[in-house]
Amino acid sequence: MHISLKHPSPTKVEIVLTSTAEELNGIKQLVLNQLGKSVRVPGFREGHAPANIIEKNIDQSKLQSTFINEAINRLLTDAIVKEKLRVVKRPEVSITKFVPYSELEFKVEAEVVGNVTLPDYKKIKLVKPSPAVHVKEINQVLDSLALREAERKEVQRAAKLDDEVIIDFTGEDDKTAQKINGADGTDYPLRLGSDTFIPGFEKNLLGLKADEAKVFSLVFPKDYSLAALRNRKVKFSVTVKKVNEIVKPAIDDKFAAKVSPFKTLKELRADIKKSLEIEQQNQIDRQYQNDLVQKIAADATVDIPEALVEEEQNEIEKEEKQNLAYRGQTWQEHLEAEGVTEEEHRKRNRDNAYSRVKNALVLGEIADKEAVTVSDAEIDAQIVNLKARYSDPQMRDELDNPERRQEIKNRLLSDKLLTRLSSFAAKE
Repeated sequence: MHISLKHPSPTKVEIVLTSTAEELNGIKQLVLNQLGKSVRVPGFREGHAPANIIEKNIDQSKLQSTFINEAINRLLTDAIVKEKLRVVKRPEVSITKFVPYSELEFKVEAEVVGNVTLPDYKKIKLVKPSPAVHVKEINQVLDSLALREAERKEVQRAAKLDDEVIIDFTGEDDKTAQKINGADGTDYPLRLGSDTFIPGFEKNLLGLKADEAKVFSLVFPKDYSLAALRNRKVKFSVTVKKVNEIVKPAIDDKFAAKVSPFKTLKELRADIKKSLEIEQQNQIDRQYQNDLVQKIAADATVDIPEALVEEEQNEIEKEEKQNLAYRGQTWQEHLEAEGVTEEEHRKRNRDNAYSRVKNALVLGEIADKEAVTVSDAEIDAQIVNLKARYSDPQMRDELDNPERRQEIKNRLLSDKLLTRLSSFAAKE
């Protein structure tokens, strides 16, 4: 096979492939063997006639079309491997010459990942902060434990700060009056002053008594965790069913022995501090790895085909639409709430999509350079660990799915690579 390769741009290739008669003959014999399995020839058992006999008894147009498809697929695959091309979507193929079974020439146009130029990532340093647990944080955990053990006394007065109110509530779009999934509750216990609801919600309930209701509208924060509700004005209808005064127990050794395996408050405080340090360390490690990848990627150059960015944009939009559907908001309502057109919304996501693609390509290049691999034994061990966490047989069976296995492999590979990069960044 002769390969003629051109790069009209860093992310586009044009390939002209010319096959040899020997290659085509081998492909023809393979196709005849495949098609011959279903051809009946007098005097021979089905699928056992010689290739030259099969060729005379088969539909010639079917033979030719099957042959061409097989030849193009095999030759193109070999060329991609040989030239180390990273094709990102189905190439466009046009046949420029075909002499049945002896000559084949075709042209291929494809989008590919271009050059990835890495910085000297082993020399990139990044300081990792240490966990620092303060007395205030320990006290907050103790207060939370005390709240769980607190006595609730129903009172016939207006609700005040630190009271618990039992409420029914619903939320609907302030403009369309459409009910919002997840913005409702029945017999919901809410401690006023806990700041567990969006700003303004708890404040609106201060001063209400049992059996009193209130309707009020609030705008969700622009940085709210659920994108579907950001900047969205929602009308809440709330009914207070009960007001409870919360009487918390004294936080002492007796309390510690009741809520934990420890005999003293000092021991309980030490255990809380240790747990908070572990939690902080996990958060620090995740943020450190994210910052490190961003730092390495910022110093790398990558020729990224637009098709990959568009694919990532589609994925981001898909996730967002699924989130919206769960919240009971249509895509159009979401765009109107944010005051953007579909084109503007997509354009706004492009930088994020580009960054995600670039980071992935940079990490992939480093993984190849560092020869980071994951063995089947490691994947099997991780699947066993995951199965131990699930009691649902269906969930456990799902882990044996090839797609899930690939996801697990990717995760393990990523963890290995990030651990290695972190070790480089931490070295003096």
